[in-house]
Amino acid sequence: MFELYIANKNYSSWSLRPWLLMQHLAIPFTEHLVTFADHDSFSRFRSFSPSGKVPCLIQNAGHPGSDSELKHVVIWDSLAITEYLYENYNAVWPADKGSRAWARCASAEIHANFNALRSVCSMNCGLRIQLHAQSPALIRDLARLDELLNEGLTTFGGPFLAGPTFTAVDAFYAPVAFRLQSYGISLSASAMQYINLLLSLPGMQTWYQQALAEPWIDQAHDEEIGQYGKITADLRHGLVKSV
Repeated sequence: MFELYIANKNYSSWSLRPWLLMQHLAIPFTEHLVTFADHDSFSRFRSFSPSGKVPCLIQNAGHPGSDSELKHVVIWDSLAITEYLYENYNAVWPADKGSRAWARCASAEIHANFNALRSVCSMNCGLRIQLHAQSPALIRDLARLDELLNEGLTTFGGPFLAGPTFTAVDAFYAPVAFRLQSYGISLSASAMQYINLLLSLPGMQTWYQQALAEPWIDQAHDEEIGQYGKITADLRHGLVKSV
């Protein structure tokens, strides 16, 4: 059986990726949400994740399709989780070899790059933020993002990035949809149509509503926003407190 460890849905973009992928493809798993904390997140996450980070997928013995000798496997990186799932669920990546290669490249790019977008527009599902300004680095990231989304949509015909069905590459770009929504950033019309499609997915709607209802606020995450923008609305309706 799969056990998926994640952090706060309001903040954790990395957690969203495997969670949404498994939800959308109906891959059974048990969710364990471990909240960020002011001082000891690393030690808390280290209790299940070797890197002290989330997401972390644990497979226990007896999962359908697993090796009969497999007892306990820990996968602590979102790309590695995706590839591990693909070994038993072919729908994780596109069936076509060329589409699959492009989808893997695009997923690796968002996994490793877009540092300005990640830093300036940190994921915070429940807030609406007006940026003070868009730095040259952020403008470059947004231009590359728009280019990449349109390349996938044009090359493979949409409505998803690598063709007609949702695959792992869409899960990897799902946090971008929440970022653009929170910061009021628009891309080209075709790219925004794709972003709105992501936001409308049942799994994304479930994540979003659960993020708004979370009873925790992590001050460190919220305070980062003041460096880059002004909060114009707070849609969270859970109990407001620091963990």
